[in-house]
Amino acid sequence: MPRLILGSTSPYRRELLARLGLPFDTQAPEVDETALPGEAPASLAARLAIAKAEAVAALQPGTWVIGSDQVAELDGCALGKPHRRDAAIVQLQALSGREARFHTALCVARVTHEGLRNSLHSVDLTVVRFRPLTGAEIERYVDAEQPLDCAGSFKCEGLGIALFDAIETADPTALVGLPLIATARLLREAGFTVP
Repeated sequence: MPRLILGSTSPYRRELLARLGLPFDTQAPEVDETALPGEAPASLAARLAIAKAEAVAALQPGTWVIGSDQVAELDGCALGKPHRRDAAIVQLQALSGREARFHTALCVARVTHEGLRNSLHSVDLTVVRFRPLTGAEIERYVDAEQPLDCAGSFKCEGLGIALFDAIETADPTALVGLPLIATARLLREAGFTVP
């Protein structure tokens, strides 16, 4: 089987990819994640997933690299990671009783020793409907789970699931950061044996 690298330092993506039972390494991609002027959230996610995979693949010729990126969207605007408690509270207040879209893009790429590029792509859309949240509920949640490194300020795989009325998705792992159904499909297309 060819060598595989996850072009990410995200512990969430690492844990998800490990579920497929394939050996892989991780490497941080050196990619500027700034949105281009007027760039739509779905386009931003796709561009960054490709850039991350190709940046690492260029450094590791012959190796397949997985790049992924997720952009949360509310009213057509991207929501970033809050990084601070007060920013997480503001994000959840804005999401209370509303619907948000999460674009999770995936790219599996390889650069051959001859410089030829191969890449496979996918973008997942997950729609999350938040229930109406009180200020006290938001603060309790943020203090309990500290979702400061998560776009949308929640962890759906933990206590964050209690913030929702519904999740609409074709792949339940996409919201965590790596759509495993698409990942398995693209890895099979790249020549990996994935059950």
